[in-house]
Amino acid sequence: MSRRGLPTLIALILAGLWGAGLGFAHWHGNFWFLDRVEATMTDLRTLVRGTAKPPELITIVAIDDETVRREGSYPLSRATLARIIDTIEPLGPKAIALDLLLVDPGAKDADEALAHSLSRSRSVIAAAAIYPGGKQWSLAVGEGPLARVPNAERFLWPLKAFSDAAAVGVVNVVTDRTGTPRFVPLLFRAGDQLQASFSLRVAAMAAGEDPGIAPDDLSLDGRSIRTDIGHILPLTFYGPRGTIRTISAATVLEGQIDPGVVRGRIVLIGATATGAGDVFPTPFDPILPGVEVMSTAIAHLMAGDGIVRDQSVRLADAGFAVALPMLLVGLLAWRRNAIGLAAVAGVVLIWLVVNMTAFLHHIWLSAALPMTAAVPPAILFGAAQLWLGRSRAQYFATQSQLLQRVEAPGLGAWLAKHGDFLSEPVRTEAAILFIDLSGFTGLSETLGPSATRELLNNFHALVDEEVTSCGGVVTSFMGDGAMILFGLPEPATDDAFNAARCCVGLSSRTNDWLASLPASTASRIGFKIGAHHGPIVASRLGGEGRQHIAAIGDTVNVASRLMEIAAGQNAEVAVSYEMLEVAGRDCALFKSGALRGPVETQIRGRSSSLAIWLWRSARAQQ
Repeated sequence: MSRRGLPTLIALILAGLWGAGLGFAHWHGNFWFLDRVEATMTDLRTLVRGTAKPPELITIVAIDDETVRREGSYPLSRATLARIIDTIEPLGPKAIALDLLLVDPGAKDADEALAHSLSRSRSVIAAAAIYPGGKQWSLAVGEGPLARVPNAERFLWPLKAFSDAAAVGVVNVVTDRTGTPRFVPLLFRAGDQLQASFSLRVAAMAAGEDPGIAPDDLSLDGRSIRTDIGHILPLTFYGPRGTIRTISAATVLEGQIDPGVVRGRIVLIGATATGAGDVFPTPFDPILPGVEVMSTAIAHLMAGDGIVRDQSVRLADAGFAVALPMLLVGLLAWRRNAIGLAAVAGVVLIWLVVNMTAFLHHIWLSAALPMTAAVPPAILFGAAQLWLGRSRAQYFATQSQLLQRVEAPGLGAWLAKHGDFLSEPVRTEAAILFIDLSGFTGLSETLGPSATRELLNNFHALVDEEVTSCGGVVTSFMGDGAMILFGLPEPATDDAFNAARCCVGLSSRTNDWLASLPASTASRIGFKIGAHHGPIVASRLGGEGRQHIAAIGDTVNVASRLMEIAAGQNAEVAVSYEMLEVAGRDCALFKSGALRGPVETQIRGRSSSLAIWLWRSARAQQ
């Protein structure tokens, strides 16, 4: 296996194991720490889907502000509730359900009237589950299909007179951390006591049969109802408040109800009045009344139009959690350029389309799980690839530098005649130039090794040719830059003059070279030159097997720092006042391009300022 293949294989295995671990936890319902992300993504998908038409099965009789105003108090008296039921029952509803907790005794005659009305109708009333600490948990208790049914501390029952007259169901819902109802448990337990939910009781009453309970679903009216872990029913809302047909209880009390909105329907009586307190936020509405939440669950049970998330869907989620990170890592390893990134974006887009399409077809695939499984491995692998690529680019730059001639260009013949040249340090006056390509490091990350080496070789060649023609020597090539010295092997009176000519020549040659490169390459790199004149100490450094010419001193440091000044001032050359003074007014820097200065400038690493001049070629001014 290749050196590149083994790390990729390891990355693929680790990505798959990471996704498998998350998928296993999700399949067993232990993925609660991403509930907020999943809730947000579910709301977005719901809003993209838009409102949906609810089935014509349910009518809500709302105890609204108008009803409270008419009756003069809230909650309504039991006698008023009895009148509402007595008005609705003769119109032939399939079932009447009171989404109200009737736990406290009222006036005796009113309670008796309500109990009598309930006994004369096919009715369901509400109970509530009480949980330790007020939090609903779905922890497994024992084994079997009912092990994950929500386990309450106790149930809060309606008065016995009412529970003897009507069926009773538990109204609790499961909300996420934002308070949005996401599930309705269909079964509840408290110790050995098992109770049906309010919505299941109502649906069973309307269907005229008891539901069948299986490990992963319920059956009702000849249909299978697929449920999530613990026999909970996922909710998907039809729209904002009032989407499900709603009439005011005041209309019923006034005898103005249309029989058509009741006959053959399930009638839910519940509070929607301001301040009633039983409201929930949903993707469509920040204050959806609880009676509409219950109505939504009942509609799902009766029409089978709810969203499905069961063990099969969770298993599909686990499959995506394994496949998606491995696929993204594989694509990043396959192509480390724009093609690879485009392929990654395409895969992510396809997954989003599949996820949304499934949602539109009532399948709730997790969005948070594949994202959590895929993003960390892709980022880590991509970062590792980037680091390795940068290391390779640096390696190739270093290799290219090492391939240059060992001795400084221009000194070969002199060294052949004077073997002891610079065997001892020599202090002399010299002109020092530095030239460097800006942006090359970033460019080399995207070029292959051959292209990088060819680019550097061409640049080094033009620098060598221009410096040699001007009488200078390149003491070292430093990757994408060079240090140039005028004053070796022996100082001359025209060193500064020749150095100024070299600055102009290097600028012209480098601009021509950049213009010859492809636009995609030339647009990403530039150059800068720093030039100074003064005393240096030149010597030969290294062991017996390898030596090189070195120049040190403040003059060298200043010349190097002047490149930074040139780059910061948008100039091609930054030259010190001392060098121009020695070079004279007839030097090339005065006779071509645009020279401005002197400017007192603070040099990094130097306590005192320095007077400098900034030069740009005529081409750069266009």
